[in-house]
Amino acid sequence: MEQQQVRIGCAGWNVPRQSAANFLSDGSHLERYSQTLNACEINSSFYREHKRTTWERWAGSVPAEFRFSVKVSRAITHEAKLNGNPDVLSAFLQQTRWLNGKLGPLLIQLPPSLEFDHASASAFMSLLRRNYSGDVAWEPRHRSWFVDRVDGLLKEYQVARVAADPGCVPAAAEPGGLSSLAYFRLHGSPRRYYSGYSKEFLQRLSSKLQKLASSSIWCIFDNNASGAAVQNALELSARLRTSPLR
Repeated sequence: MEQQQVRIGCAGWNVPRQSAANFLSDGSHLERYSQTLNACEINSSFYREHKRTTWERWAGSVPAEFRFSVKVSRAITHEAKLNGNPDVLSAFLQQTRWLNGKLGPLLIQLPPSLEFDHASASAFMSLLRRNYSGDVAWEPRHRSWFVDRVDGLLKEYQVARVAADPGCVPAAAEPGGLSSLAYFRLHGSPRRYYSGYSKEFLQRLSSKLQKLASSSIWCIFDNNASGAAVQNALELSARLRTSPLR
């Protein structure tokens, strides 16, 4: 059986002052962050393109076993709503290759208003898979995506559904689709992006992660606005006794 890989990190790699004592004092934020946590989600790629030198600098700043997940551009998910020019997707995928082996899953977060449409979803996933064979985490945010038909489509294209908190329906809290990848996104609750998670929540989450059969598990804290994400990631890592290079 393949050894289970657990990656815990944040959306972004800022080291807030209240958590600084847990990190090295020298180096860039990314260099310091990557010596303590073993994964990070790049969110800036959702808003804008980056130069090749930027991607390569990021890849060169982290240990060999560190991995980045990358959020797919809003031009693809929010503006074109999965129906855009294939060249835009190809250009985005080319950027991610500049991470030089440090690339983890692609994160595809859909707008909350985007309902499931089988034809457009299937066409996009087919296009994606013709151009990209790596891990994909799919975060739908409309209740129409949480039905068996969609889960079957995700499995057909080997795409994992994100387990999100908070979610639009109870099923959104559980991973779906491709079973070999479990990708959790913790946005903060009750106040999205601000609220930190309690010790009780993190204990339940730790127990859930330990019971998963997935060979690759990602848990990303997106509650960065108050600096809670880093502290929650550190606490969860301690509970799982996860080393940076596990």
